[in-house]
Amino acid sequence: QRTRIDYVLTYNVQMPQSTHKQSSKSCLCCRFKREPKIPPAHEDPELAAQEQRLDYHADDQRLRREEFEENLREMGLEMEKEEGTKLPGVGFLKIHAPWDVLCREAEFMKLKMPTTKVYCLESYQKVNMFMQKVTAPLQPKVGENQTENEKHLSYPFSREKQHLMYLILVLSLQILYEQWASYSIFYKYQPIGLVRKYFGEKVGLYFAWLGVYTQMLIPAAIVGVIVFLYGCATVDNNIPSMEVCDERNNITMCPMCDRACSYWKLVTACGTARASHLFDNAATVFFAIFMALWATMFMEHWKRRQMRLNYVWDMTSFEDGESQPRAEYEFHVMKKSLKKEQSPKVGLYEFKLQREKNSQTHHSLTIFSVTKLFDYKSLLLFCLFVCPMQIFVTLAIVFGVVLYRVSIMTALHMSSTPSFRTNIRATVKTTAAIINLIIIIIMDEVYGAIARWLTIMEVPKTDKSFEERLIFKTFILKFANAFTPIVYLAFFRGRIIGRPGKYLYVMGSYRMEECAHAGCLMELCIQLCITMLGKQLIQNNLFEIGVPKLKKMLRQRKIDKNHQEELNRTLHRHEKDHFLGPFVGLNPEYMEMIIQFGMVTLFVASFPLAPLFALLNNVIEIRLDAKKFVTELRRPIAVRAKDIGIWYTLLRGISKVAVIVNAFVISFTSDFIPRLVYQHMYSPDGTLHGFVNHTLSYFNVSHFQPGTEPMVPMHLGYKVDVCRYKDYRDPPWSDTPYEFSREFWAILAARLAFVIVFQNVVMLMSDFVDWLIPDIPKDISIQIHKERNLVVELFMKQERVQLCDLLTQNGKPVEDCPVLEDHFPSFFYLLLN
Repeated sequence: QRTRIDYVLTYNVQMPQSTHKQSSKSCLCCRFKREPKIPPAHEDPELAAQEQRLDYHADDQRLRREEFEENLREMGLEMEKEEGTKLPGVGFLKIHAPWDVLCREAEFMKLKMPTTKVYCLESYQKVNMFMQKVTAPLQPKVGENQTENEKHLSYPFSREKQHLMYLILVLSLQILYEQWASYSIFYKYQPIGLVRKYFGEKVGLYFAWLGVYTQMLIPAAIVGVIVFLYGCATVDNNIPSMEVCDERNNITMCPMCDRACSYWKLVTACGTARASHLFDNAATVFFAIFMALWATMFMEHWKRRQMRLNYVWDMTSFEDGESQPRAEYEFHVMKKSLKKEQSPKVGLYEFKLQREKNSQTHHSLTIFSVTKLFDYKSLLLFCLFVCPMQIFVTLAIVFGVVLYRVSIMTALHMSSTPSFRTNIRATVKTTAAIINLIIIIIMDEVYGAIARWLTIMEVPKTDKSFEERLIFKTFILKFANAFTPIVYLAFFRGRIIGRPGKYLYVMGSYRMEECAHAGCLMELCIQLCITMLGKQLIQNNLFEIGVPKLKKMLRQRKIDKNHQEELNRTLHRHEKDHFLGPFVGLNPEYMEMIIQFGMVTLFVASFPLAPLFALLNNVIEIRLDAKKFVTELRRPIAVRAKDIGIWYTLLRGISKVAVIVNAFVISFTSDFIPRLVYQHMYSPDGTLHGFVNHTLSYFNVSHFQPGTEPMVPMHLGYKVDVCRYKDYRDPPWSDTPYEFSREFWAILAARLAFVIVFQNVVMLMSDFVDWLIPDIPKDISIQIHKERNLVVELFMKQERVQLCDLLTQNGKPVEDCPVLEDHFPSFFYLLLN
């Protein structure tokens, strides 16, 4: 009789040697009584001792494995071993779960199963039918889409009521491969129901969330493109950029570096000024407000979608029970308990352990003390070591990139090649952004390893606790790694440089870099663009496609090439799956999308095309992840879940911080507030004519510090007495030369006022949208209440039928069958509640 294989375990098998010719079914005592192997005289004693240690290690592993297998047999599982038949050194343990075992565990877990009762979803039926007809070309060709208006009643599984349960057919992996893991159907919806049935609720929720996020990026991308096109359409009519590009103004600017740089004409910054207008225009504020509300709408839409999936998947009443302790946790508890028996002093806690008759109480006390000990240890380690280390490394990286920009700019100015001197700013900006990208990718891997090491040091009790702590630490480290260069460009570069004649220097001779005349917004946009594209193309595609394929090739190289083709023809499915990559969890997938969500929301005011880039990436990412799950990875263990866990909290936090960050970007990084103040307070005609001249201060070149003046002062062909620089300072002929002017303080007050007003108004609007949209869709709440009543009616009817059959067997007429509600009120109320 052939039995279905439900699960396959794999393990390493010791290569056959003279000492390993015993059968795996030999008695255990014989292995302990085996005498040590005496090496021959010509054999190296150290090699013999090492081989003997390996033998004992293999025996220990085999004993543990046999103990584990015996526990599985006691659970009622059926097993079959397969060792070294086709793959040398690899053993397979094929497991089958009989029907009675499945029923027992399903009843113990209170697993909700569909019953034979089917009812129609009447709420909004016409709207749903219309939407189904409209979206029919976008639906995958799977059977589950044909019965969206019907649903089976669900009830916790009971062996006594198996006749009422509805059995679900086994799914085919081929359907997922054709209708989900294919790039040719990128425009279609995902078969989330099939994904959940094959991989479990946890994986299904990830792909459902990714699908909702990608769908919500469509309106954000459209609005972002419109904002960008608005900048393109109005660039020719933009007065500040027209003034910069007007050669008649003849504005001479101060040198941008000491000695090597000379005076330059403002008109040479025409291209930068025009490009900056594409991202710094009147529509920027509107787009920042829109994206803040978009983030709130996305969170609310996901909550409603999640609740709908919980209803369809019968997870509305699911609650996470207390998970089993991790093996590492129990090991550390055992070690600490042994130490406590010898000495009552443990770390920061000092108390006397009392021997109690109840061993469970003693064990719980030990667990409590060990947990608190490791929590405080990890907290101190994270605060005293990791945080200062990360701050130091981050500042060192930023400082290194700053030195690179300054030195390269100085070197290019001193170059005799004309092409180098004409593209200095573009070269420095692009190469610095690429260097930042490479550093971010490298440090991502380093910080990920540090976060895992710290979490292991904590020794969390359960897998859920381990995962949450790992996610939090990884998020903090990787988020800071990705956004520190961007924060520097947005809020610090060009603000602590000083002024001509009194610049701030680092390491004695390097002058702090300053922004271009149009501000640092353009460089911020370049950094965001390269970081997003680089992480998506290099880190995501290369690491997710190239690295798994390379590992698979390395695993296959261990097999003799002469037999590889023959094995491919003769290997069974579980033997081929042995060469697939192990499933490492969903944390890397979530982390990738969370960082992208930060790129889309935090600095979107400076880069309106970020939602478009994210949308294009995610359309490919969905099919890439699907193909990876179907063809590249071993099938993960199905895990039940009703939400995405701590990731939702992180998304909420990012969406709140995004409002504040965009307020500061608009206020301090862009020229929106200075233009607004000039137009309403200083402009003679209420327009922006004269704005460029208003933003430039005067400097007398005779006030240069010795050794900082240009080496070629006649670079422009004439002597320069006064040059201009971008700042709000009094002129050298005033009573307070080079001090901050009244315009500076007026603009600073306007900037701070804008931050306060923008933040409070947008957050108030977001909270209003959050309050306006209910978390649970109205039709779902109605269906939940209706289903509860239908379940009660179904089982009451069944009990009434059984009671009538019993009365009929006893010779009583059917007319005497009582109404169930009159005789079994307790059963009625039990089901109703």
